[in-house]
Amino acid sequence: MQELLKVIASGLVEKPEEVTVTSEESESGATVYHLHVAEDDMGRVIGKQGRIAKAIRVVMRSAATREDKKIMVEID
Repeated sequence: MQELLKVIASGLVEKPEEVTVTSEESESGATVYHLHVAEDDMGRVIGKQGRIAKAIRVVMRSAATREDKKIMVEID
């Protein structure tokens, strides 16, 4: 799952070498993925009115559903 998020984000940004993904378990049992990108690329990952960020979350949730997991994606 981490690799999928990294591949998606790397395709959107100008500095793919600065894309990192960390994960942690939340209290509710869901896995929280933290996506870190360069400051200049933050707008590319979020998109106008958050549309790209929302699309990334939808893709990640659907991939997690196939593996019967619950996840959340946070963009830092």
